Amino acid sequence: MIIIDGSEGEGGGQMVRNSCALSLVTGQPFRITNIRGKRSKPGLMRQHVTAVEAAAAISGSACSGLSVGSSELTFTPGKARAGDYRFAVGTAGSTGLVLQTVLMPLLLADGPSRLVLEGGTHNMQAPPFDFIERCFLPVINRMGPRVSARLVRHGFYPRGGGRIEVEIAPAPLAPLDCTRRGALLGVRAQAPYCGLAGEIPQRMIDRARKELPNWGAADFAIRKLPEDQGPGVILMLEARYQEATEIVSGFGQLGVTAERLGKTAAARMRGYLECEAFAGPYLADQLILPFVLAGGGAFTTVKPSQHLITAIDIAQRFTGRAVRLEQQSESGHRVWVG
Repeated sequence: MIIIDGSEGEGGGQMVRNSCALSLVTGQPFRITNIRGKRSKPGLMRQHVTAVEAAAAISGSACSGLSVGSSELTFTPGKARAGDYRFAVGTAGSTGLVLQTVLMPLLLADGPSRLVLEGGTHNMQAPPFDFIERCFLPVINRMGPRVSARLVRHGFYPRGGGRIEVEIAPAPLAPLDCTRRGALLGVRAQAPYCGLAGEIPQRMIDRARKELPNWGAADFAIRKLPEDQGPGVILMLEARYQEATEIVSGFGQLGVTAERLGKTAAARMRGYLECEAFAGPYLADQLILPFVLAGGGAFTTVKPSQHLITAIDIAQRFTGRAVRLEQQSESGHRVWVG
C-alpha cells in the first residue's frame, strides 16, 4: 500500500484526486494522512468526498474514512467500468475537479461512458468549465480518446446548481510532443454574470482592456445569464494558438474590487503571452496524469508551481515512471515523461 502524507508538497485536494485516479489505473491501494494539511480548513471538503465517491462508484472500490472533515482516507481500488453515471456535489464544489478524478480511469475503460455532474462550474480554486472544454480536453483528444463536454447550466459560488454533461469514448493514450504552441490565432475576453448589477462585469472588462492595449474593442464582451443561475460573475481572458489555448480567470468575490480582478487577470495573461510555453500553470498540473499514463511525451510550461511538482511526485509513486523537469529559460521549463 502506498502511504501519502497529505501535508507535504502543495498540501491540497489535488493529492486526493490524483491518488484516486492513479490507484484505479494501477490497481495499487493507498492511504493518505493529514489530508489538505496546508489549508486553512484541513480535511476533506464536500467536493473531495464526492470525487472519491465517484471514483468508488465507477469501480466498486472500497474506502474508509470518507466523510467531510476527515483527515485520513484509505482507498482499495476496484476496476473502472464504463457506464452512465451521475454525481452531484450538493454545493458549489467544483464539477471539474470531480471530472478530473474519474476521467483517466474511464478513458482506459472497456467501453464508452457518459457523465452528468452537478455543482459548481465557475468557482474559485478550480478551473472553470471553459478551461476544461477548450484548454484541457483538446490535448486529451489529440492523445487518442474522444471526450466532449457540454455546459447545461452555470453554477457559481456559493449557490452552485450547475450541470455539465461529458461523453467519453476511450482509447489508449498516445505520447504527445507539446513543446510549441504555434502562431497566435486570436484573443477574446468575456464576462458572464447573473444576479448582479451590470456595472460590475463592465468594470472588470474595462480594467482588463486598459491592461491589454493591443486587444481590440471587439475582443471584449459581457454576457448576461438567467437570474436563477446566480448570483455570480467571472472574467475569462482567452488566447488561442495553433496548438494550444490558454484561459485566465478572475472570479468575482466579496471584498475584492472589479478593477483589481480585471488587473490581476490581465497581468497573468500578459505573462503567458510574453513567454513561449505551451501550457500555463494550471494546464501543466492537469497534463501530468495523461502524459504519465501514456508512457511518454513532453510539454513546455511556465515557471512550475508547487501543484505541478506535487502532481509529478504522486504520479511517480504510483507508476514508477520517470518525469524530468528542466529549466530552459528564465520563465520557460520543459517536462519530459518516460
